[in-house]
Amino acid sequence: MKLTKYEKETIILTSEGDDTYSVYTFNAGLKRRLADFAKKYPALCRLEVEDKNVGCVSYVIDKARLSIRLTAPYSEERRKAASIQAKRNGFQIEN
Repeated sequence: MKLTKYEKETIILTSEGDDTYSVYTFNAGLKRRLADFAKKYPALCRLEVEDKNVGCVSYVIDKARLSIRLTAPYSEERRKAASIQAKRNGFQIEN
């Protein structure tokens, strides 16, 4: 069964009474990061389900170990300053 990119979701579930998050994902990078974390810290994160047929995994992870970071967009001034700094340090975009 082949899923589209829109069907390959990442779902993070919890309730206010739980001490853990349930993370269900198809995302390759996130799956790798969760697997590495679970291997290193098995008391804090564990693989619950892996479906190799469709490529998804589900992990249970301690709430204190997972955060969601919201980042504001750069102002035009900050974007220009970052661009100038990058160019000074040799970073160039090739067209």
